[in-house]
Amino acid sequence: MRTLGSSDHVVVVGAGLAGWRLCESLRREGYDGAISLIGDEPDAPYDRPPLSKQVLAGKWALDQATLATPERLAAADVSLHLDAAAVSLDAEAASVQLSDGRELAGTRVVVATGSRARNLPFAAMEHLYTLRQRRDAARLISAVESLAPSTTVVVIGGGFVGAEVATSLHARGLSPLVLEGAARPLINVLGEEVSSWLVGLPGAAGIELRNDQRIDDVVVDGDDLAVVLGDERIVTPLVVVAAGAAPNVEWLSDSGLTLDNGVVVDEEFRAAERVAAIGDVAHFSWPSVAGTESIRIEHWQNGNDQAHALARAWTSGTATSEFTVPYFWSDQYGKKIQMLGHPHASDDVTRVLHDEPAGRFTALYSRDGLVTGVVTLSQPRALMLSKVLLDAPTTLARALDHAPWAA
Repeated sequence: MRTLGSSDHVVVVGAGLAGWRLCESLRREGYDGAISLIGDEPDAPYDRPPLSKQVLAGKWALDQATLATPERLAAADVSLHLDAAAVSLDAEAASVQLSDGRELAGTRVVVATGSRARNLPFAAMEHLYTLRQRRDAARLISAVESLAPSTTVVVIGGGFVGAEVATSLHARGLSPLVLEGAARPLINVLGEEVSSWLVGLPGAAGIELRNDQRIDDVVVDGDDLAVVLGDERIVTPLVVVAAGAAPNVEWLSDSGLTLDNGVVVDEEFRAAERVAAIGDVAHFSWPSVAGTESIRIEHWQNGNDQAHALARAWTSGTATSEFTVPYFWSDQYGKKIQMLGHPHASDDVTRVLHDEPAGRFTALYSRDGLVTGVVTLSQPRALMLSKVLLDAPTTLARALDHAPWAA
């Protein structure tokens, strides 16, 4: 594909982290043509991870999560089209139709529409809260600030977002009750063994967690809500649903792009001749140390890295040859969970560092004798030192012999 020039116009659909980072990266790589950034929210691009952490806990004001400050917007020379959702794409013409009737035509289009919080089929869903967008955080904080200290609030879902929300609500003096449908939180992500090491974290932090919960419904109960679990009714003024996310691809149903749990892209992030997709919405082939996998990753680092890689490819004319190791983190219950790689929940696990009194550990995932991931609990230095194990195929035996985490 030819490199971008001054006469080009890049239309970026999605004003989240990936879309904004692409705009900045294109400028940093020397592109001086037009850039249009489309967002369905009224706010300039902002960072989402702080919403469930610093912002909800009351440590940050909402504005502190802003990425596209006036100064950075001016430096990036981006034409913003906010509060206008993309409703259709003509991939061949590289043209995007907006909900307000406008049409933006470019020479390249990048789909970076991310994902949205999943709703659940509860009778009172319109009265419940999710946390994905800035407006969600503002609405939830307003509700929380009206509650008396020690009020019991319910969080449905004990995954990353649910745990972070519960931690932040507890920091505000409330009493969160976390209801998790699985045998343990994160069991489908971290696997049986690692999830069992984490199951005591909520209780140690003063937060109640109930596993194996089957919620029949959530209904309005006077001025409150009632969470119905068989014969039990938990009455609470506030319920937060943290039931995962779904990629925002419905607007692309007639675009001709291949949609399969996101937008399917090739090794150059290309979904069509003039269309690329990056971030949460991209379904891509990842050449892992254990073999190529077809995956979609909903983590901050993934969107950031793909934006930089696409900008370099489009400005240099050469596809990136970098091997990116997926990374994520979660601050919950007073601890920090970090992971490198993309291991399967069924992979073997070997714990290599364990400080039980301090509640810290480092463990390796492996499959067919090869290291596929590293997970740590409050041992960030050990994690970073262990990244070398995923930069190239490394056997578990060699990893244990080399022990980079102990350097």
